[in-house]
Amino acid sequence: MRFSTIAAITVTTAIVSAHGSHDIAREIAVREAMFQYTTRDLSHCASKLKARGLEERAIQRRANVAAELAQKRGIKARDVASVLATDHNETTLGYTLDTAESTIFASNGSCVLTPEGESGPYYVAGEYVRTNLTEDMVGVPVHYDFQILDVETCEPVVGKYFEIFNCNSTGVYSGTTMSGNGNTEDVTVLNKTFLRGLQPTDDDGVASFNTLFPGHYTGRATHIHTILHMNSTVRANGTVFDLTAAHIGQTFWDQSIRDEVELLAPYNTNTQTVTSNADDRVFAVEAASSDPVFNYVMLGDTLQDGLLAWLTLGVNTTLSETISAAAVYYATGGVESS
Repeated sequence: MRFSTIAAITVTTAIVSAHGSHDIAREIAVREAMFQYTTRDLSHCASKLKARGLEERAIQRRANVAAELAQKRGIKARDVASVLATDHNETTLGYTLDTAESTIFASNGSCVLTPEGESGPYYVAGEYVRTNLTEDMVGVPVHYDFQILDVETCEPVVGKYFEIFNCNSTGVYSGTTMSGNGNTEDVTVLNKTFLRGLQPTDDDGVASFNTLFPGHYTGRATHIHTILHMNSTVRANGTVFDLTAAHIGQTFWDQSIRDEVELLAPYNTNTQTVTSNADDRVFAVEAASSDPVFNYVMLGDTLQDGLLAWLTLGVNTTLSETISAAAVYYATGGVESS
């Protein structure tokens, strides 16, 4: 598994928009201050994770999920020669039919840091606890496997709600009419919940989701938002409302797989300007000291068959940050924040 470390520090000022004026120098300074309170990577955890069997179970879990998804979707089994790695495409490593699953789904020897990211201007509080986030959206299927570890103790973070959200194939987020998000006059999007959701972490600190590969929108590279809630409870309507988090971040995909996906429908109908990873300001700050990119495998012979992606995140669970929500989803529908 690829290790990443993401920690948080309490910030008293408003969270900076990922799409408006963005002070990179200030963000770097905040991250440097944060590192005074937390370990910079997970390298010290490697032997403990192996001894406790976490890595072995992660290997088996990912292999089982890949097989189950392929069977469920009627996909011809893809052999181990077809995975992704240093550019996160394992095919480049020359794997063969005899390559062990433990080689594909295990560590690539990298223990790196992913610094704290941004919630962005499209966060909606009060989303559903669920595994399948797709709803009626169309695109390349993705199964995400996130493993959350306490960066100080190397123990799994168990029973906490991990949230992800991203835009659809044409660059539109559900739940908000915030400026820049598609047609801001279409208020029906306030009642939409596609591609958003939470899951509690299991005994290995794992939260998994079935969703779609995100599209792009003007000014940003393709990315996925991730949030860890430490003190949340499920409401009567099956949602979680919590504006505090021990982690707020963004994760990314290789440029190579992004380029391939963009050629497929409906991604190729997106008329918004494409921003590469190299030109994305958030990616630049994170990649300066880390590798915030998913490891992944193709489930079949084509991208339309779907992807399995995974990342291990380290979080300092003693720290907290306040999230700025663009809207709140209630049982009666969505309400934009003032």
